[in-house]
Amino acid sequence: MADTASQPITGTVSGGPRTLLRLEGLTLFAGMTLLYAVWGGYWWIYAVLFLAPDLSFLGYLAGPRTGAIVYNAAHSYMAPMALMTSGFALASPLTLSIAMIWLAHIGFDRTLGYGLKYFAGFGFTHLGRIGKEAKVGPDTSPV
Repeated sequence: MADTASQPITGTVSGGPRTLLRLEGLTLFAGMTLLYAVWGGYWWIYAVLFLAPDLSFLGYLAGPRTGAIVYNAAHSYMAPMALMTSGFALASPLTLSIAMIWLAHIGFDRTLGYGLKYFAGFGFTHLGRIGKEAKVGPDTSPV
């Protein structure tokens, strides 16, 4: 298996599609937050759980490959959508609340440009480079 950390990053979105993906993130964040408000969820639960997916940063303690896998698992739509579907099927208000908060978090991150991670390191995302290195270097793409 090739060392993907030393290979160039491909598949980074730029220009209009990048802007559209960030606007989709904003729409997801606003929609899930509004739905949670209409749902009548407790705001203290929202506040406590909103940043919970960011605990996946701890995966980077085991290296960039493991970090990217753990981060991406916590920041893709698959798990919270499965949770939301289960919440509807089981008529479980807590399950639905957790799913809405989780999706709101992912939308917020996407709005800020925090995309899914490549194995090259935390700053390499499908939405472009992030962090202080994002301003310099060949992988910088316009917003």
